[in-house]
Amino acid sequence: MPIRTARCSCGQLRIRVEGEPRGVGVCHCLACQQRTGSAFATLASFAAPFDVVGTATEYVRVGDRGARFVFRFCPVCGTNLFHTEVGCDDRVSVAVGAFCDPAFPAPRVSVFDCRRHPWVTLPPGLRVFDKDPT
Repeated sequence: MPIRTARCSCGQLRIRVEGEPRGVGVCHCLACQQRTGSAFATLASFAAPFDVVGTATEYVRVGDRGARFVFRFCPVCGTNLFHTEVGCDDRVSVAVGAFCDPAFPAPRVSVFDCRRHPWVTLPPGLRVFDKDPT
């Protein structure tokens, strides 16, 4: 079973996950764009357990449907590393870029396509949703 570690830019905050991702996707919602400072976020979901090393600052955001998401980021370098959903302790979503692995599995889904920048081209074969399908 593969073990992967994602790290913030300065290395102070790390998360270790086991197994293959439950899913890998891109999100084009405005909250993810603002949170990442990019045109979209790329996230990988993993089943628990996961281990966190270091100190994280937390930010809670309420989603469109009322779910509460707890985003953890490094208080030293500001890297937004991972998040969980309140009440869903069985999974974690980790920023794919924090794994620093060009061979990381490609996204299979794209959500909030209604907010995708027109110049962003998606790879063929992705399942695309206008909003969040959950």
